[in-house]
Amino acid sequence: MESVLLKQINSPKDLRKLSKAQLNALAAELREFIIDVVSTKEGHLGASLGVTELTIALHYYFNTPYDQLIWDVGHQAYGHKILTGRRDVFETNRKLNGLSGFPKRSESEYDTFGVGHSSTSISAALGMAIASQLKGETEKRHIAVIGDASIASGMAFEGLNHAGVTKANLWVILNDNAMGIDPSVGALKEYLLKAKVGKRPKQDNVIEALNFHYAGPVDGHNFEALLHAFAELEQVEGPKFLHVITKKGKGLQKAEEDQVRYHAPGKFDKITGEILKSTETNLPPKYQDVFGLTLLELAEKNEKIIGITPAMPTGSSLKYMMQKFPERALDVGIAEQHAVTLSAGMATQGMLVFCAIYSTFLQRAYDQMIHDVALQNLPVIFCIDRAGLVGEDGATHHGVFDIAYLRCIPNLIIASPSNVIDLRNLLYTASLGIKNPIAIRYPRGRGDHTDWQKEFKKIPLGKSKYLLNGSQVAVIGVGSCVIDAKKAIAQTEDSSKYSLIDLMFIKPLDVEFLKEVLRTYQHVIIVEDGSKKGGVGEEIAQLALQEKFKGKVILLGIPDQFMHHGTTEELKDLAGISSGAILKVLKGLE
Repeated sequence: MESVLLKQINSPKDLRKLSKAQLNALAAELREFIIDVVSTKEGHLGASLGVTELTIALHYYFNTPYDQLIWDVGHQAYGHKILTGRRDVFETNRKLNGLSGFPKRSESEYDTFGVGHSSTSISAALGMAIASQLKGETEKRHIAVIGDASIASGMAFEGLNHAGVTKANLWVILNDNAMGIDPSVGALKEYLLKAKVGKRPKQDNVIEALNFHYAGPVDGHNFEALLHAFAELEQVEGPKFLHVITKKGKGLQKAEEDQVRYHAPGKFDKITGEILKSTETNLPPKYQDVFGLTLLELAEKNEKIIGITPAMPTGSSLKYMMQKFPERALDVGIAEQHAVTLSAGMATQGMLVFCAIYSTFLQRAYDQMIHDVALQNLPVIFCIDRAGLVGEDGATHHGVFDIAYLRCIPNLIIASPSNVIDLRNLLYTASLGIKNPIAIRYPRGRGDHTDWQKEFKKIPLGKSKYLLNGSQVAVIGVGSCVIDAKKAIAQTEDSSKYSLIDLMFIKPLDVEFLKEVLRTYQHVIIVEDGSKKGGVGEEIAQLALQEKFKGKVILLGIPDQFMHHGTTEELKDLAGISSGAILKVLKGLE
């Protein structure tokens, strides 16, 4: 299909010149354009396909960017980006120095609020609406588009609760497809499922109880229904809520049939939808699968083991335990705070709780880690996935702050295994029973061992170890950086000069071991996949100062800036922690 209409649209002003009769043809072109690009360049697919008509209708009806359109999370914003002047550069989406995969204020005036984590849209839109009231801009409309999984989060309800006692010109559009990344869960989902297009969900409406004017549900793939609903709501003052039913993956049969896999499918055939399989064989397992399969193995032997994840059973691979022990593996929805305190409550009753959560999302439950877990010294086992740089998802998703924000919490053990076998054995060690909470952090992607399902071995807590013994320089690696450091040492002219140490435990530090390192070597380099500020390198440097170490202490880590999107290797190089960057530092000491 030739993009006749889409080629004419360089901004929503151009879109508004079309007749209503042309909108369905534009939707078909926009959907095909998204499929064409994502099939080869990769990215988030299903969410944007599902809101194609809704996206066009919003920009057609509302006077964006004067009217403020706020997307929640941003997985669904590809059509929005294409219609707002970024069509010709959309192929750079998620690439280094290209478009962000999420709405980003510095990228376009149409991206009114930067997003990447869920459930922020209502609070942000309400803040904008109240500010507009104070400035006398009462006619300006503020539209939050939020999904059924995101609206179940506590923060979304905080925003709804506040908005309901204001007269703000706030529109909340619920994009209801019964999906997040995985299927939505919880009582609110069950409530929404009872809603049918054209019929109110219940006589006692939970949204109206919060003082919103409720309309819908309406068919989110029907322009007449959407535009009519907008016009009807226009007559109502104060906060209003439109319930829109959509289908994630709409327009690509495979994406409609397998909505979880086609959330972000990788490369696929744009005609058939078939995902293109890698030609590589005997690949090492993903860290997340080592976690998920090991936890299942441990749970089969110990009925006290519980798995908890906030809305990421597939992404964290808790799905394996959920399939075998659904009563002991719980998806609590997009509710990180609840997940952590739920884990704490279970731990008080003697359960061995493994809370699987991405590093970037754990930031949302920081108080609960301190107040509900560590302060009470409850032995919750935090399995922190996506630690370090994660690549194309960019600044909102990098797990580069967890070392800094966890290190200062009393009672908490922090481990960062450098390979999948150590991850497996750390999970086993924690399952034997521990007296303190422990955070086990591991990266996105694959490990470097194919033969990993070995007999379990208990790991001594708080101990570091030598991987290479050299004579002059000690390189201390944290987590995934150990592999890069090893590659760098292998490329030096005389690798016998360098020792490589796997720190393994960030807290407690193996202080006596490190003191011996400082007494033995001329120089020490610490490489970590987290922020240099507040990182473990600073603590080792402080120890070197106390021990009156005479050589250089070089800290390598994420610089004091937000790292944006690109491949993980590109970003490691920019941060100075790739094998090539480490090699340059080593050569500088020769």
